[in-house]
Amino acid sequence: MRSILTAVCLAAAIAAQGCAASRHADGVSCHENADAPYTLGSGDRLRVIVYGQDSLSNSYSVDGAGNISMPLIGVVRAGGQTTQALARTIEQRYGSKYLRDPKVSAEVEAYRPFFILGEVTTPGQYPYVNGITVETAVAIAGGFTPRAAKSSAVVSQTVEGCTAHDKVPMTQPVRPGDTITIRERFF
Repeated sequence: MRSILTAVCLAAAIAAQGCAASRHADGVSCHENADAPYTLGSGDRLRVIVYGQDSLSNSYSVDGAGNISMPLIGVVRAGGQTTQALARTIEQRYGSKYLRDPKVSAEVEAYRPFFILGEVTTPGQYPYVNGITVETAVAIAGGFTPRAAKSSAVVSQTVEGCTAHDKVPMTQPVRPGDTITIRERFF
């Protein structure tokens, strides 16, 4: 009886530890809300247009530190911001020294890739496509191997430095930068 109680307590502790890995220290969940606006990250390519200033309008890649480098104003923090917030930041920086009443728009030209690992024919990195689900990602990776568990997957998502790993159904939407792991089934 005592060994059963010990096993139950150990299982509960392991489960609680798994839950803690999905939360910030302040108890806030690591997951992005599916309805939340997209936030930029390393690997995104942006099209920034400064109206009336063709020499300042261009495509910019978000570097590993989450920044873009623009003419005159230099390094601008893009990581963790929406495209609208980034456009406002750029407007403020140009307006403070270089342009009178600048108008800026920013849009994602190419999203950062997603990754798929495990029991798929061709694991690796793939370009993100809007509206993709785990099931679609598996299809892009060449389908399941014969040993694959086909009912669910594990999706790892990093938000503001916090990584969460969740078992999800195959219909789960995938976000840019997600890592999908297809596990081996148990017979």
